[in-house]
Amino acid sequence: MSIIDPKAAVAAGQDTIRAEARALDQLAEALAGALNEPFVHAARLLAEAKGRVIVSGMGKSGHIARKIAATLASTGTPAQFVHPAEASHGDLGMIVETDCVLAISRSGETAELSDLLYHCRRIHVPIIGMTFKRGSSLAKASTAALVLPECGEASEEAPAPTISTTMCLALGDALSVALIKARGFTADHFGAIHPGGKLGAALKKVTDVMRVGQSDPLISPSVSVADTMKAMSIGAIGAVGVVENGKLIGIVTDGDLRRKLSPEMFAKTAREIMTANPKTIAPDAPIADAIAIMNEKRITLLFAVEDGKPVGVVHMHDLLAAGVR
Repeated sequence: MSIIDPKAAVAAGQDTIRAEARALDQLAEALAGALNEPFVHAARLLAEAKGRVIVSGMGKSGHIARKIAATLASTGTPAQFVHPAEASHGDLGMIVETDCVLAISRSGETAELSDLLYHCRRIHVPIIGMTFKRGSSLAKASTAALVLPECGEASEEAPAPTISTTMCLALGDALSVALIKARGFTADHFGAIHPGGKLGAALKKVTDVMRVGQSDPLISPSVSVADTMKAMSIGAIGAVGVVENGKLIGIVTDGDLRRKLSPEMFAKTAREIMTANPKTIAPDAPIADAIAIMNEKRITLLFAVEDGKPVGVVHMHDLLAAGVR
Protein backbone atom coordinates (compact mmCIF):
# COMPACT_ATOMS: atom_id res chain seq x y z
CA MET A 1 0.00 0.00 0.00
CA SER A 2 1.34 3.44 -0.94
CA ILE A 3 2.45 5.79 1.82
CA ILE A 4 1.14 8.71 -0.23
CA ASP A 5 -2.19 10.09 0.88
CA PRO A 6 -3.60 11.89 -2.20
CA LYS A 7 -5.22 14.76 -0.29
CA ALA A 8 -2.20 15.32 1.92
CA ALA A 9 0.18 15.23 -1.06
CA VAL A 10 -1.82 17.77 -3.03
CA ALA A 11 -2.21 20.00 0.03
CA ALA A 12 1.55 19.94 0.62
CA GLY A 13 2.17 20.75 -3.03
CA GLN A 14 -0.25 23.66 -2.98
CA ASP A 15 1.19 25.01 0.26
CA THR A 16 4.70 24.90 -1.21
CA ILE A 17 3.77 26.67 -4.42
CA ARG A 18 1.76 29.32 -2.58
CA ALA A 19 4.60 29.92 -0.13
CA GLU A 20 7.06 30.34 -3.00
CA ALA A 21 4.65 32.64 -4.83
CA ARG A 22 4.34 34.85 -1.73
CA ALA A 23 8.11 34.97 -1.43
CA LEU A 24 8.45 36.00 -5.07
CA ASP A 25 5.91 38.77 -4.49
CA GLN A 26 8.05 40.01 -1.59
CA LEU A 27 11.11 39.89 -3.83
CA ALA A 28 9.36 41.90 -6.54
CA GLU A 29 8.36 44.50 -3.94
CA ALA A 30 11.93 44.62 -2.65
CA LEU A 31 13.13 45.59 -6.14
CA ALA A 32 11.11 48.78 -5.74
CA GLY A 33 12.60 49.33 -2.29
CA ALA A 34 15.72 48.07 -0.55
CA LEU A 35 16.94 46.05 -3.54
CA ASN A 36 16.44 48.82 -6.08
CA GLU A 37 19.87 50.44 -6.08
CA PRO A 38 21.84 47.20 -5.52
CA PHE A 39 19.98 45.53 -8.40
CA VAL A 40 20.72 48.40 -10.79
CA HIS A 41 24.35 48.42 -9.62
CA ALA A 42 24.61 44.66 -10.19
CA ALA A 43 23.07 44.92 -13.66
CA ARG A 44 25.58 47.64 -14.59
CA LEU A 45 28.51 45.57 -13.33
CA LEU A 46 27.35 42.63 -15.43
CA ALA A 47 26.76 44.76 -18.52
CA GLU A 48 30.13 46.50 -18.24
CA ALA A 49 32.21 43.37 -17.66
CA LYS A 50 34.80 43.10 -20.43
CA GLY A 51 35.36 39.42 -19.73
CA ARG A 52 32.98 36.75 -18.48
CA VAL A 53 30.54 36.57 -15.62
CA ILE A 54 31.78 33.93 -13.17
CA VAL A 55 28.90 32.48 -11.16
CA SER A 56 29.64 30.44 -8.05
CA GLY A 57 27.86 28.79 -5.18
CA MET A 58 28.04 25.68 -3.01
CA GLY A 59 25.44 22.94 -2.62
CA LYS A 60 21.94 23.90 -3.73
CA SER A 61 23.16 27.45 -4.32
CA GLY A 62 25.66 25.91 -6.71
CA HIS A 63 22.86 24.32 -8.73
CA ILE A 64 21.14 27.70 -8.93
CA ALA A 65 24.46 29.30 -9.92
CA ARG A 66 24.84 26.82 -12.79
CA LYS A 67 21.37 27.68 -14.07
CA ILE A 68 21.99 31.43 -13.85
CA ALA A 69 25.30 31.05 -15.71
CA ALA A 70 23.55 29.03 -18.42
CA THR A 71 20.78 31.60 -18.78
CA LEU A 72 23.25 34.48 -19.01
CA ALA A 73 25.36 32.68 -21.60
CA SER A 74 22.35 31.79 -23.73
CA THR A 75 21.11 35.38 -23.77
CA GLY A 76 24.24 37.22 -24.82
CA THR A 77 26.27 37.53 -21.62
CA PRO A 78 29.33 35.23 -21.63
CA ALA A 79 29.17 33.35 -18.33
CA GLN A 80 30.69 30.32 -16.65
CA PHE A 81 30.08 28.40 -13.43
CA VAL A 82 33.11 27.90 -11.19
CA HIS A 83 32.80 25.48 -8.27
CA PRO A 84 34.07 27.26 -5.13
CA ALA A 85 35.81 24.17 -3.75
CA GLU A 86 37.58 23.51 -7.05
CA ALA A 87 38.51 27.18 -7.21
CA SER A 88 40.72 26.71 -4.16
CA HIS A 89 42.63 23.99 -5.98
CA GLY A 90 43.63 25.83 -9.14
CA ASP A 91 40.39 26.94 -10.77
CA LEU A 92 40.90 30.46 -9.42
CA GLY A 93 43.05 30.82 -12.52
CA MET A 94 39.83 30.94 -14.54
CA ILE A 95 38.98 34.31 -12.98
CA VAL A 96 40.84 37.28 -14.47
CA GLU A 97 40.77 41.04 -14.02
CA THR A 98 38.20 41.66 -16.76
CA ASP A 99 35.62 39.31 -15.24
CA CYS A 100 32.74 39.94 -12.85
CA VAL A 101 31.77 37.44 -10.15
CA LEU A 102 28.28 36.58 -8.96
CA ALA A 103 28.49 34.57 -5.73
CA ILE A 104 25.44 32.95 -4.11
CA SER A 105 25.12 31.88 -0.48
CA ARG A 106 21.98 31.83 1.65
CA SER A 107 23.90 32.47 4.86
CA GLY A 108 26.62 34.54 3.25
CA GLU A 109 29.15 32.53 5.26
CA THR A 110 29.89 29.61 2.92
CA ALA A 111 33.45 28.66 3.84
CA GLU A 112 34.29 27.36 0.37
CA LEU A 113 33.69 30.84 -1.09
CA SER A 114 36.31 32.55 1.06
CA ASP A 115 39.32 31.86 -1.19
CA LEU A 116 37.37 32.89 -4.27
CA LEU A 117 36.29 36.17 -2.67
CA TYR A 118 39.83 36.90 -1.50
CA HIS A 119 41.17 36.25 -5.00
CA CYS A 120 38.60 38.62 -6.51
CA ARG A 121 39.46 41.41 -4.09
CA ARG A 122 43.18 40.86 -4.72
CA ILE A 123 42.86 41.34 -8.49
CA HIS A 124 40.06 43.94 -8.22
CA VAL A 125 37.29 41.86 -9.78
CA PRO A 126 33.84 43.24 -8.88
CA ILE A 127 31.72 40.92 -6.76
CA ILE A 128 27.95 40.66 -6.82
CA GLY A 129 26.81 38.85 -3.70
CA MET A 130 23.41 37.18 -3.53
CA THR A 131 22.51 36.36 0.07
CA PHE A 132 19.79 36.64 2.72
CA LYS A 133 22.08 38.02 5.46
CA ARG A 134 22.91 41.73 5.31
CA GLY A 135 25.81 41.61 7.76
CA SER A 136 27.36 38.45 6.33
CA SER A 137 30.90 38.08 5.05
CA LEU A 138 29.63 37.81 1.47
CA ALA A 139 27.53 40.96 1.75
CA LYS A 140 30.46 42.90 3.23
CA ALA A 141 32.85 41.68 0.52
CA SER A 142 30.48 42.54 -2.32
CA THR A 143 30.71 45.46 -4.70
CA ALA A 144 26.94 45.11 -5.07
CA ALA A 145 25.16 43.19 -2.31
CA LEU A 146 21.82 41.71 -3.31
CA VAL A 147 20.28 41.00 0.09
CA LEU A 148 17.04 39.12 -0.46
CA PRO A 149 14.07 39.34 1.93
CA GLU A 150 14.45 36.78 4.71
CA CYS A 151 12.31 33.69 4.23
CA GLY A 152 11.71 30.25 5.65
CA GLU A 153 11.66 27.05 3.63
CA ALA A 154 8.71 25.01 2.45
CA SER A 155 9.19 22.23 4.98
CA GLU A 156 9.72 22.85 8.68
CA GLU A 157 10.50 19.16 9.24
CA ALA A 158 13.33 19.09 6.70
CA PRO A 159 14.25 22.69 5.85
CA ALA A 160 16.04 21.90 2.60
CA PRO A 161 16.53 24.94 0.34
CA THR A 162 13.24 25.40 -1.52
CA ILE A 163 11.78 28.88 -1.18
CA SER A 164 15.24 30.44 -0.88
CA THR A 165 16.57 28.78 -4.03
CA THR A 166 13.45 29.75 -5.97
CA MET A 167 14.01 33.37 -4.97
CA CYS A 168 17.68 33.28 -6.00
CA LEU A 169 16.80 31.69 -9.32
CA ALA A 170 14.14 34.33 -9.96
CA LEU A 171 16.56 37.14 -9.12
CA GLY A 172 19.09 35.63 -11.52
CA ASP A 173 16.43 35.53 -14.22
CA ALA A 174 15.55 39.14 -13.45
CA LEU A 175 19.17 40.21 -13.98
CA SER A 176 19.37 38.20 -17.21
CA VAL A 177 16.24 39.79 -18.65
CA ALA A 178 17.38 43.26 -17.61
CA LEU A 179 20.56 42.66 -19.62
CA ILE A 180 18.57 41.32 -22.59
CA LYS A 181 16.56 44.53 -22.74
CA ALA A 182 19.53 46.81 -22.10
CA ARG A 183 21.58 45.22 -24.90
CA GLY A 184 18.74 45.08 -27.41
CA PHE A 185 19.21 41.32 -27.64
CA THR A 186 16.82 40.03 -30.33
CA ALA A 187 15.34 36.77 -31.55
CA ASP A 188 17.97 36.79 -34.31
CA HIS A 189 20.76 36.96 -31.73
CA PHE A 190 19.05 34.24 -29.71
CA GLY A 191 18.68 31.99 -32.75
CA ALA A 192 22.36 32.39 -33.65
CA ILE A 193 23.43 30.76 -30.38
CA HIS A 194 20.56 28.24 -30.26
CA PRO A 195 20.98 26.32 -33.53
CA GLY A 196 19.98 22.99 -32.00
CA GLY A 197 16.63 21.56 -31.00
CA LYS A 198 13.12 22.72 -31.82
CA LEU A 199 13.73 26.14 -30.30
CA GLY A 200 16.73 26.77 -32.53
CA ALA A 201 14.96 25.38 -35.57
CA ALA A 202 11.97 27.66 -35.08
CA LEU A 203 14.27 30.70 -35.02
CA LYS A 204 16.03 29.88 -38.29
CA LYS A 205 15.36 31.88 -41.44
CA VAL A 206 14.22 30.57 -44.80
CA THR A 207 17.65 31.41 -46.18
CA ASP A 208 19.18 28.95 -43.70
CA VAL A 209 17.35 25.97 -45.20
CA MET A 210 16.35 26.91 -48.74
CA ARG A 211 17.78 25.18 -51.80
CA VAL A 212 19.72 27.06 -54.45
CA GLY A 213 21.42 26.20 -57.74
CA GLN A 214 20.44 22.93 -59.41
CA SER A 215 18.17 22.14 -56.49
CA ASP A 216 16.26 25.33 -57.36
CA PRO A 217 15.23 24.61 -60.99
CA LEU A 218 14.13 27.60 -63.06
CA ILE A 219 12.86 27.64 -66.65
CA SER A 220 11.60 30.20 -69.15
CA PRO A 221 7.90 30.33 -70.06
CA SER A 222 8.60 29.22 -73.64
CA VAL A 223 10.11 25.88 -72.60
CA SER A 224 8.26 22.79 -73.83
CA VAL A 225 6.41 20.52 -71.43
CA ALA A 226 8.94 17.76 -72.14
CA ASP A 227 11.84 20.01 -71.14
CA THR A 228 9.83 21.23 -68.15
CA MET A 229 9.58 17.62 -66.96
CA LYS A 230 13.35 17.14 -67.45
CA ALA A 231 14.10 20.23 -65.36
CA MET A 232 11.70 19.01 -62.70
CA SER A 233 13.46 15.64 -62.50
CA ILE A 234 16.86 17.34 -62.10
CA GLY A 235 15.63 19.54 -59.26
CA ALA A 236 13.96 16.58 -57.53
CA ILE A 237 11.55 18.76 -55.56
CA GLY A 238 8.46 18.16 -57.67
CA ALA A 239 8.31 21.65 -59.15
CA VAL A 240 10.06 24.24 -61.30
CA GLY A 241 9.88 28.01 -61.24
CA VAL A 242 8.93 29.88 -64.41
CA VAL A 243 10.99 33.05 -64.85
CA GLU A 244 10.58 35.93 -67.28
CA ASN A 245 12.91 38.94 -67.29
CA GLY A 246 14.40 37.65 -64.06
CA LYS A 247 11.04 37.64 -62.26
CA LEU A 248 9.13 34.61 -61.02
CA ILE A 249 5.82 34.58 -62.90
CA GLY A 250 4.64 31.08 -62.11
CA ILE A 251 5.45 27.52 -61.10
CA VAL A 252 4.80 24.12 -62.58
CA THR A 253 4.38 21.25 -60.13
CA ASP A 254 4.16 17.52 -60.66
CA GLY A 255 0.54 17.89 -59.56
CA ASP A 256 -0.07 20.33 -62.43
CA LEU A 257 1.33 17.78 -64.87
CA ARG A 258 -0.81 14.95 -63.52
CA ARG A 259 -3.98 17.01 -63.59
CA LYS A 260 -3.39 18.25 -67.14
CA LEU A 261 -2.00 15.02 -68.56
CA SER A 262 -3.25 14.44 -72.11
CA PRO A 263 -1.74 13.82 -75.58
CA GLU A 264 -2.24 17.52 -76.38
CA MET A 265 -0.31 18.65 -73.29
CA PHE A 266 3.07 17.91 -74.87
CA ALA A 267 2.40 20.48 -77.58
CA LYS A 268 2.13 23.22 -74.97
CA THR A 269 4.70 25.44 -73.23
CA ALA A 270 5.41 26.00 -69.56
CA ARG A 271 3.45 29.27 -69.68
CA GLU A 272 0.32 27.42 -70.76
CA ILE A 273 0.34 24.90 -67.91
CA MET A 274 1.92 26.89 -65.08
CA THR A 275 0.20 28.24 -61.98
CA ALA A 276 0.60 32.01 -62.32
CA ASN A 277 1.48 34.34 -59.43
CA PRO A 278 2.40 31.57 -56.98
CA LYS A 279 2.63 32.08 -53.24
CA THR A 280 6.18 33.09 -52.27
CA ILE A 281 8.16 34.03 -49.19
CA ALA A 282 11.05 36.36 -48.36
CA PRO A 283 14.39 34.64 -47.73
CA ASP A 284 14.81 36.42 -44.39
CA ALA A 285 11.40 35.29 -43.13
CA PRO A 286 11.33 32.87 -40.16
CA ILE A 287 10.81 29.30 -41.27
CA ALA A 288 7.88 29.21 -38.88
CA ASP A 289 6.18 31.58 -41.36
CA ALA A 290 6.94 29.17 -44.19
CA ILE A 291 5.31 26.33 -42.26
CA ALA A 292 2.23 28.47 -41.58
CA ILE A 293 1.83 29.38 -45.25
CA MET A 294 2.27 25.79 -46.40
CA ASN A 295 -0.30 24.56 -43.92
CA GLU A 296 -2.78 27.31 -44.79
CA LYS A 297 -2.42 26.91 -48.57
CA ARG A 298 -2.00 23.11 -48.45
CA ILE A 299 1.22 23.27 -50.47
CA THR A 300 4.59 21.62 -49.95
CA LEU A 301 7.04 24.22 -51.26
CA LEU A 302 7.61 27.94 -51.56
CA PHE A 303 9.95 29.92 -53.76
CA ALA A 304 11.94 32.56 -51.89
CA VAL A 305 12.01 35.84 -53.79
CA GLU A 306 13.61 39.26 -53.43
CA ASP A 307 12.04 42.06 -55.49
CA GLY A 308 10.24 39.42 -57.51
CA LYS A 309 13.45 37.56 -58.33
CA PRO A 310 13.71 33.92 -57.19
CA VAL A 311 16.72 33.28 -54.94
CA GLY A 312 15.87 29.81 -53.65
CA VAL A 313 13.14 27.34 -52.85
CA VAL A 314 12.14 25.74 -49.57
CA HIS A 315 10.35 22.39 -49.40
CA MET A 316 8.39 20.94 -46.50
CA HIS A 317 10.99 18.16 -46.32
CA ASP A 318 13.69 20.79 -45.68
CA LEU A 319 11.70 22.18 -42.76
CA LEU A 320 11.13 18.73 -41.29
CA ALA A 321 14.84 17.95 -41.66
CA ALA A 322 15.62 21.19 -39.79
CA GLY A 323 13.54 19.96 -36.87
CA VAL A 324 10.46 22.14 -37.36
CA ARG A 325 7.10 20.46 -36.80
